[in-house]
Amino acid sequence: MPHNNYFQFKQFRIIQEKSAMKVGMDGVLLGSWIDPSGAERILDIGTGTGLIALMMTQKNNTAQIDAIEIDPVAFNEAVLNIQQSPWSDRIWVENCSFQEFAEQTNRKYDLIVSNPPFFSNGVKAPLQIRAQSRHSDSLPLEVLISGVATMLTEKGRIALVLPVECLPEIDQLTTLNKLFISRLCRVRPNPQKPDFRILIELSREECVTQEEMLMIEFEKHHDYTPEYKELTREFYLKF
Repeated sequence: MPHNNYFQFKQFRIIQEKSAMKVGMDGVLLGSWIDPSGAERILDIGTGTGLIALMMTQKNNTAQIDAIEIDPVAFNEAVLNIQQSPWSDRIWVENCSFQEFAEQTNRKYDLIVSNPPFFSNGVKAPLQIRAQSRHSDSLPLEVLISGVATMLTEKGRIALVLPVECLPEIDQLTTLNKLFISRLCRVRPNPQKPDFRILIELSREECVTQEEMLMIEFEKHHDYTPEYKELTREFYLKF
């Protein structure tokens, strides 16, 4: 995706002039894949410029959304994007870490969503803020899963986008935290490349995992599959 100062979706705009992390495919995939219907209160962890929080309000016209973001620059742009959206009265955003938020809140959520930092073993980005956004040092996966497990309502769900390599760790963490994988989507860039992301939903209720696969493009770049177009049609102008 081009790194413009803004990204225009069908019903809202994301201003991203100063934020280190721009609108990317991971966030759009997760926000498009999640089914927030029936959720009365939603938490978006690491909201960045507010993308997934805004996607949730577009898809659920009654839910109240809490969003947290540790980076003050991204937080300020998230506030601006939310204020300029049609749903500013339903989204509350706070500048803090997940650990700080978890310590101070006693709220329970029907749905918790996150596009978390996950490049724990890679070469860190040169900019400290970008590195903080992409590396899991500040929010290890085990801290995230164990923390959100205590914030869910009885029928609450957690939805994440992660590298496919994280699946074994997720399997272990769900067992440790008495959670179950309710939905799992393996994402493949094109027919020549292996799966590189998973979209995963965890539940407190024991269930049978619904598994699926999504391929984004055919052999030609920008030749998107019908499944990807259908998934993101509510948001992308080009679809």
